[in-house]
Amino acid sequence: MLAIAGAYLLRAVAETSTLPKVAVAWAGIVYAFLWLVWATRTRAELKLASPIYACTSALILAPMLWEITLSFKLFPAPVAAAILGAYALTAFWFAGRAVVSVHRVSVIVVSGLSLALAIASHELLPFIAVLLLMAAIVEFSPWGDRMPETKALLALAADTTIWMLIFIYYGPPTTHPDYPQLGTVLLLLPGAIIFLIAGAGVILETIVRRKKIAIFATIQTMIAFLLAAVSLADFGSSSGLLILGILCLILAAAGYAAVFGVLAESRTSTVFAAWSAVLLLSGCLLCFTPTGTSLWLGIAAVAATFVGKRKTRISFELYGALFLGVAAAESGLLAYVGHSLVTAPAGPPSAAAGLITVCVILCYAAAQSHADESWPSQSLHLAVSTLALAALVAFMVQALVAFAALKVTPGAHHLAFIRTLTLCSVALALVFGGARWRRMELTRLGYAAMALVAVKLVAEDLRHGHLAYIAGSIFLFAVTLIAAPRVARAR
Repeated sequence: MLAIAGAYLLRAVAETSTLPKVAVAWAGIVYAFLWLVWATRTRAELKLASPIYACTSALILAPMLWEITLSFKLFPAPVAAAILGAYALTAFWFAGRAVVSVHRVSVIVVSGLSLALAIASHELLPFIAVLLLMAAIVEFSPWGDRMPETKALLALAADTTIWMLIFIYYGPPTTHPDYPQLGTVLLLLPGAIIFLIAGAGVILETIVRRKKIAIFATIQTMIAFLLAAVSLADFGSSSGLLILGILCLILAAAGYAAVFGVLAESRTSTVFAAWSAVLLLSGCLLCFTPTGTSLWLGIAAVAATFVGKRKTRISFELYGALFLGVAAAESGLLAYVGHSLVTAPAGPPSAAAGLITVCVILCYAAAQSHADESWPSQSLHLAVSTLALAALVAFMVQALVAFAALKVTPGAHHLAFIRTLTLCSVALALVFGGARWRRMELTRLGYAAMALVAVKLVAEDLRHGHLAYIAGSIFLFAVTLIAAPRVARAR
């Protein structure tokens, strides 16, 4: 209370105009700093003295700096930001690693006041610089792990301020006339720096110190990368997306090198593998054409599936299935399957679609599923086998339609009968293969194909078919229903 009384005395002196307001303002700043230094010099047995004196310093500095900057306009925003930075550095310098409570108070007051002043003054960059400086100090200091809550608060303030910078400056200058104009470099730097700080911190903890990656570090690194990526995409040159794609591929390669080279802890390796998979997918989409993307993702899917099966890591099989799905969409395979099974075939498939079909079959063969595996593995293998089956059925329908076109002009009833014939044949083959090789997903797909034929008879054959072809479709379906369980029991 004595300290706050002294602050009010300085405020009264400023109002009497006996001294220059700037001199009184600097005296108040020094007064708050002295209480902060005193907080680091209390005796160890007085446990409450340090946090109380530090809070007193914060209660003096925060309203004083707010009023000086916004009400009296004595200090411009860069000077206020410099004072906040000096305040944090003073706490770090005098407190060292012994008085963590002083660090905690200084981080809280500087991060909160920087965010508030950035919003109120409409000058974001100086306060972003202070927050980034503090983030670097806390991230690499030896006592940073002892106050994770203040590290999270500091990261939240820095992320929020940088998001505001991106959101405000993304539009034309006429949409933010109250904010100063900034060049491209100044707009790109905050996102890049916060990602470098977060990435360097993760590398230091996981690779150098061999510690388990923290949940906060995982989340903050992803947010920081998004900040850097959005900044580059919004404010970079016309080739900004290409540069971002190349950066993603480089980071993906580095992540996989760490996973297979130096990382031994399970959670850390899993996080790095997930990051690398997303970066590889993003890099391919940004750097290559749809054909090139499907080619590289198909190769990556096969490699991920082989690695997942060899090292018994289902996460790699999941990434392989993800790569296959995106590659199938980029190559036109999904569109080709839809045309062949639902509408009229739109011509032969592209070379990329055929290549992805081969990759899907290789991934399913490499999975080597068995009846005793867990349900996540069964679900993945079922998804991959479904994609392979859909592609093969589409190719068979295309071939049969081309063969029928040699004699007649295929109509709707011809297409309906060909699809029924194909699905019934495939259903029997799947039931036989599932029983023969004890692969449960093949049996399930066989019965799913028969259910699809039942729906198809009502939705397509009975609506568009010729009577003779309707009879043939129903006959094929009946024979399949009778033969499928007998085939399964015989094996």
